Amino acid sequence: MPHTSESWPIAAALHQFAHPRVQDAPAEDWLRDLREVAHVGFQHVDLTDNWLRVGDLTPERLAEFELTLVAAGLRLPAISITRRSIIDPDTAADNLAYTHRTIEAGAALGVEVLSLGLHRPFTPAQQQQLWFWNAPGASDPEHDADTWALAVSRFREIGEHAAEVGMIVSLEMYEDTYLGTADSAVRLIQDIDLPNVGLDPDIGNLVRLHRPIEDWREMLAKTLPYTNYWQVKNYYRDEDPATGAIVTHPAPLALGFINYRDAIREALALGFQGVLCCEHYGGDGLGVSAMNMQYLRTLLPQTAQAPDVATQPQREAQP
Repeated sequence: MPHTSESWPIAAALHQFAHPRVQDAPAEDWLRDLREVAHVGFQHVDLTDNWLRVGDLTPERLAEFELTLVAAGLRLPAISITRRSIIDPDTAADNLAYTHRTIEAGAALGVEVLSLGLHRPFTPAQQQQLWFWNAPGASDPEHDADTWALAVSRFREIGEHAAEVGMIVSLEMYEDTYLGTADSAVRLIQDIDLPNVGLDPDIGNLVRLHRPIEDWREMLAKTLPYTNYWQVKNYYRDEDPATGAIVTHPAPLALGFINYRDAIREALALGFQGVLCCEHYGGDGLGVSAMNMQYLRTLLPQTAQAPDVATQPQREAQP
């Protein structure tokens, strides 16, 4: 059944609640955070694993968390695994095993979407920045056929496991990884070649960089046909051609550099019906995310309209 503006699942990310204590905290602490999310108007959450790693919970604690979600009145359509690259030269095997555990835990909770990427933990330089993206992070090796093939095979393995439990997998775009440009991200999806593995075109991750970037419209034109989940955020961006200086900082969806009115329109024209997730860094991230949720609802269809078959996402190889 096609979604309407009111029924569309728009989830809150939980970055702003991230703290090491959460993993072993009593359920009352989980409930306090989740009730705060519900209080600002969200009905759905993306279970960001820097808040809680459900893949590392015991069966008893997992059941306790499920009851906590019910008590908060929230639904859980998506889980996001963050900074656990399955080709990290130091931790790849552990990260792959953790991803499989997370799929099983997510299936027990009725999760529809697993979101993950190839970005790695913050470097010391990133940890010292006001905005972490202003320092370079770890990068995937360019023109390395063996590492690329490893990424393809492991994502395919993850996708096949997810398909067994009725889950889709969405790969998040992120700079300096094999998902760091529109062309590379699309090529990776084509090489994985599974119907339940698609893209999360979180181009906010690229717009915020203090370097030249591909036009955001062109990035979306390439990636939206493969999109099955979408983390949305926006940034102010200013470029001074005289000096080459580039300055960015977080912005509400309606005010930033990316025109989400146009972006959502293009996605809907391609038949997009996936979960949307609101993220925001800095200040009252939850409050801004709630504003973004309300803005998104003004961009979504008021009545249910089945998408035209002719405009369904096309997954054939691009010329």
